[in-house]
Amino acid sequence: MVLDKIEGILSKGVTAVGFVSPSHVVPQVKAILRGLSSRGLKPITIYNTNGYDKPETIRSLVNMIDVYLPDYKYVTPEIALKYSGASDYPAVALKAIKEMYYQKGSTLTVDETGMAENGMLIRHLILPGHVEESKNVLRSIAEELSPGVHLSLMSQYHPTYHVRNHPVLNRSLYKAEYEAVAKAMEELGFRNGWVQDMDSYQNYRPDFSKEHPFE
Repeated sequence: MVLDKIEGILSKGVTAVGFVSPSHVVPQVKAILRGLSSRGLKPITIYNTNGYDKPETIRSLVNMIDVYLPDYKYVTPEIALKYSGASDYPAVALKAIKEMYYQKGSTLTVDETGMAENGMLIRHLILPGHVEESKNVLRSIAEELSPGVHLSLMSQYHPTYHVRNHPVLNRSLYKAEYEAVAKAMEELGFRNGWVQDMDSYQNYRPDFSKEHPFE
């Protein structure tokens, strides 16, 4: 039984339960959380999403999710269509993130080890050749939400085999590109942000030829 497995893991000292890309299984997420609560278990709950959620879905999770971890990928419909096949991604994601912000505000609470306990952290992956798009994403967050929100500005893009011949996405990010976006983040007044080293793509890339690809 799923709840038995989760309880067994939590009994080993794990303090959080995370749901990755769970938009299509939200009823099951709720059932799991209700089941854990009925057993007296109160782990930190994390909703890890690409941002393409209906705001009413996020609204239905109020008081059930401790930490929202959304992506905010693009603000230009044409770019969203080109890379994700969803021209409405910018509008949909912004509405969803606004609902998360309404629930959590700008404060991200962490424990003594730095692990998030409550709040929201928005991630943005900078794509090669798209510095201006990334700047516009940051500007949208600052204007539509607040420059006080917590951001993770990611440099870890790595081209896969499938884009080896793509004219733009066939390379890793240039240092100058990342620095330009990081500078924009500072100029926009963001004060709660994380940045990455330029070699991060080597550290955050799973190797699915291994039994434990994320280790």
